[in-house]
This record gives sequence, structure tokens and C-alpha cells, in this order.
Amino acid sequence: MTTPLAAKIAKEYGTPCAVIDMDKVERNIARIQAACDAAGIANRPHIKTHKNPTLAQLQIKAGAKGITCQKLGEAEIMADAGIDNILISYNLLGDEKMARLGALQGKANVTVAADNSVVVGDLPKAAAASGRPLSVVVECDTGRKRAGVETPAEAIALAREIAGSKGLSFAGFMLYPTETGWVDAQKFYDEALAGVRAHGLDASIVSTGGTPNLKNLGKLKGGTEHRFGTYIYNDRMQVAAGVATWDDCALHIYSTVVSRAGPERGILDAGSKTLTTDTGGLEGHGLILEHPEAKIARFAEEHGFLDLSRSNTRPNVGDVVRIVPNHVCVVVNMMDEVVMVRGEEIIGTLPIAARGKLR
Repeated sequence: MTTPLAAKIAKEYGTPCAVIDMDKVERNIARIQAACDAAGIANRPHIKTHKNPTLAQLQIKAGAKGITCQKLGEAEIMADAGIDNILISYNLLGDEKMARLGALQGKANVTVAADNSVVVGDLPKAAAASGRPLSVVVECDTGRKRAGVETPAEAIALAREIAGSKGLSFAGFMLYPTETGWVDAQKFYDEALAGVRAHGLDASIVSTGGTPNLKNLGKLKGGTEHRFGTYIYNDRMQVAAGVATWDDCALHIYSTVVSRAGPERGILDAGSKTLTTDTGGLEGHGLILEHPEAKIARFAEEHGFLDLSRSNTRPNVGDVVRIVPNHVCVVVNMMDEVVMVRGEEIIGTLPIAARGKLR
């Protein structure tokens, strides 16, 4: 069954279409900001989820102390919109990026992350180009085995290298603990902090991250800020993690059922080019609100293959359904724009200004 709003969306914009409920967006922003305020932790939201300066400004207006970007291209978009106090939580390398980073420093206060000497060796070029010091945090691996130095000793050594580099200022530590790894993260941080202090340095920024770590907010003694990303929209992964409800999920993909060639199967017009193949470790590729027992079992680029064998209700050809994505961040990156609604009214569109910024 197609809701009246879904019918309007399909008529005006077609499907598949990404739709955000601005009432829920604003409620999510307020909820996380209140949690940060209560914990005495600054909120530095990660814009990788929404990739839009207007939404970043809403987060800042609510109390966020700056933003996080994953790529230099994202930060450039945000700075061009007048946003200041930007953390780029990624290793930046090469003359091309150093020139851009230097230019960015002329528009906004920027802090960058580094986890190795090669990156640190390049960063003075950006500082020289900007004509002012560049703040650098040491990224620490506290269990995810992604990026980051693996030991406190390495963190201390890199901090000293940063402090001793012309044009660079050691600013602190960036951590991304696992949801169950905060005791180990505390030990890592305590040892690293004691080590840098022994060399006359200190950490003004101690940044933790992850929307699933909402339940751990404020647990790191000495932490100064937290990088939330997905919370502005939420998704199936956040519901599974217990940090959001279905009613907190502010972005839905509206998709049309285009085939029902068999009684227990069907085809959506949302395939891998819309919902992506990132399952987030969950079964299926999204929750269909109108048919929660249905399974989006697999994809072609433009086909979402429905398994209706467990569904008590089954859609008809032409029905427009609403899907909560498994991982909303990667879905947003596939879109040129999102449609904004309040209640049953369409209020406009927002461009995904920083989509596709690979560098």
C-alpha cells in the first residue's frame, strides 16, 4: 500500500528517492547535543553522513563545536560555506593535498590527524603555504585495526616528532574505541598522555568517536570531544546497536515495486546503485517499513530482489515502499540530493554537496 506522501514523492521526483524527515533530523540533533552537554563532552559531528553544509550549520547552531570531515574535499566544501574549526580525521599525503590544505588553512581553523612519520613529514608544506601553524592530532588504534599507531610508545614518539616539526603543533589524540574496548582505550590514553607530558607536551584535544558509542559517551577520563556521524539520520545498524529506534531513522529510500513475477518474490527499482551492497553485518539490505518481514535479499545495479516467503503482507506492482537502509552514510553518497519533508508536506530539496569526494 502506498501512503499519500509516498504517492506525492513518486509523482514529483520519481523513485528511487532519498527522503529526510526534518522533524526527526532536528530531534536527533537535539538529542545527541543534550547527551554531549550532560556528559561535559564537546560534540564534533562527522559530516560524512549528510555531506551538506546546511545540516552542518544546524548541528553547530544546536551547540556543536566544529565538525569532522574524512577527506580534504569534504572540508573544502564546508569551509567554502563559512564553517570553521574542522578536524580532518584522515592521513593526508602528497604535494597536491598539501597545497590544498594550505589554502584551506587560509579559510578555516583546521586540525589534521596523522599516524606515521611520512604524513608528518609532508604537513609542514601546508603550514608554510598557509603562513600559520597547523594543529595535528595523533590517531591511535584502540582495537579496530584500521588506521592509528598501535602502542602508546609510538603515539608518544609521533607526538614529539610533530612538536619538533617546523610549522606544526601537537594538539592531542584521536581515538575510535570499539563499543566494548573503552577500558583498554583508557589504558592506552593514560600511558600516552603521561609520556607526552614527560616531554613537556599536553593534549588539548582528546577525540573519541562513533554513533554506536553513544552508550559510552564520557567514559574516557580526559576525553574532550566525541565525533558522532550517523546519528543525524540513523539507520538499521544503529537500531541493531541499541542507540536508535525505528522512529529515530530520519532518512528513507522511497522505492517502487516494479515486478511480482512469482508469489514469493518481487523486484524493487532500488538496486546496488541506490542502497549499496554494504550490509553492515545484517541480514538483507534494508527494512521495508510497510512489509518488515520481507527481505531485500540481493541486488543487481537497478534491481532489488525481494524474498517475500516470510512476509505476512505482500506488495503489489506499483506500490511505493519506504526502506530504512542498513548503512545510511554510503547510501547518501550515491545521491545528488535528498528531498525534505515535514509531516505529510514536501518542503524542498538539499544537494549532497560533498558527495563523491574521494580526495
